[in-house]
Amino acid sequence: MAHPDLARLAQEAPLRVLLVNAGQPDALTWSGLYQPLRLAAKLLGPERLHVDVRSPDKFGADALRHWHLVLLVADESEAALKPAAMRTVIERARVAPFWGGVGAGVLWLADAGVLNGVRAALPWALYADVDIKADHAVFTPNLYEFDGARLTCCGGAASIDFALTLVEHVFGAALQAQIKEALCIDRVRGAEERQRVALQARFGALQPKLSEAVTLMEANIEEPLSTDDIAGLVGLSRRQLERLFKQYLGSLPSRYYLELRLQRARQLLLDTNYSIVQVGLMCGFSSGSHFSTAFGALFGHTPREERQRRLTA
Repeated sequence: MAHPDLARLAQEAPLRVLLVNAGQPDALTWSGLYQPLRLAAKLLGPERLHVDVRSPDKFGADALRHWHLVLLVADESEAALKPAAMRTVIERARVAPFWGGVGAGVLWLADAGVLNGVRAALPWALYADVDIKADHAVFTPNLYEFDGARLTCCGGAASIDFALTLVEHVFGAALQAQIKEALCIDRVRGAEERQRVALQARFGALQPKLSEAVTLMEANIEEPLSTDDIAGLVGLSRRQLERLFKQYLGSLPSRYYLELRLQRARQLLLDTNYSIVQVGLMCGFSSGSHFSTAFGALFGHTPREERQRRLTA
């Protein structure tokens, strides 16, 4: 399903994308982002897509060129190597209609205070470097986020999924399929899929009750617990648990739990041969119609259509 904001970029001819490389060119975060976009530009031709690369110092000094999308890129291991001109770089990047960060770039944007109120995918290893009370970005444990004109990705191997999803939203599934074939990639992980240790890394010490509640949810997908049961097991009232989820995850426990189960269902539809009915039962849905309705509300298409996408691919 096309992202309505990103789909507008396809109207630009050529679409000009700039990657500000603030890290090493052989890092997984950089290569995972650059290779799919470079192939897209090659397949489409310069009249439709132009992908360029700048170092932070050269980008900060270049105030004349116009870009439609600017991404600040660095591996999470390079977070402490923030360029001296970062403030200027960020100010320049925000002139573009669409902008964001990948890997350590997300942390630098947050430190600059330009992600206030924005859902952002911060690498889990960098959670300790962010002051939760001081920063007002809504950090999620997801692989990547498209929040309006702001794009963020946790980096690493997820950069490939992020770049391929960006290609699909802007230029369509056919081009994405060509790039997947060229790079020998079978499946693109969705934005809603989570960094496996993100929640524990961020909240384990600061909010152990929240981390414990999420762990209980993840361990009880087939037979879901009630919100009251989870609250009792972690030693909180229902109201206290709901307050924690709302404050740190921007969701009620029941909604968060439902999305966990649906994400698991989507993974089973893509990666296994279980029937749609079996998948629904394995993820705690006793009614096929309830499963189909909830799945469609979250992902924009039915479980049958999800399975058909895998068979077609």
